[in-house]
Amino acid sequence: MNFRELLLHAKAGDPAAQDRMIRLYDPLLSSMAWHDGIFDEDLYQELRITLLKCIHTFPV
Repeated sequence: MNFRELLLHAKAGDPAAQDRMIRLYDPLLSSMAWHDGIFDEDLYQELRITLLKCIHTFPV
């Protein structure tokens, strides 16, 4: 499955596709969740939620 197909499946609510998108972007999300040298679990979760919201609103 290419990225566009994965995005379309995730946008349609396919849990497996959404999970794959989260895993695809996990390194970026994890790197952005550090604050003052401490990994912030709440921030990490908010970043994941934001990613899913962006997927659902992304025009394809």
